[in-house]
Amino acid sequence: MTDSIDELDPEVQQLATKVFDLARHGDTDTLAAYVDAGVPVNLTDDRGDSLVMLAAYHGHLDAVIALLDRGADANRVNGRGQTPLAGAVFKGEDEIVRTLLAHGADPAAGTPSAVEAARVFGRQGLLELFRGE
Repeated sequence: MTDSIDELDPEVQQLATKVFDLARHGDTDTLAAYVDAGVPVNLTDDRGDSLVMLAAYHGHLDAVIALLDRGADANRVNGRGQTPLAGAVFKGEDEIVRTLLAHGADPAAGTPSAVEAARVFGRQGLLELFRGE
């Protein structure tokens, strides 16, 4: 099965759109059930946003954890070169930042990287976290 919504049949695209909405709204149990039933955990929408990117950006820690526990790529960049970690930094979701780091997210990955985003927004605590201080 493909990881891009653009390559799916129209009926499957409709289901994928529903799954993206579940990630955006943090409906963790239903989202996890769809992934467990075979929806690719790294499925991306037409902008290249993955399920974990959408959950992280919208502040849904439980959904992020559920996706990461099911193998979601914490470093997958979207169509603009952004990572879920940089999105969480941008939105001020510190607990999601810590969770992504614990699952292997690279603070230097993407454009802008999470490190660059933390610098721009004056997030000194996150910069220290990224350096391992």
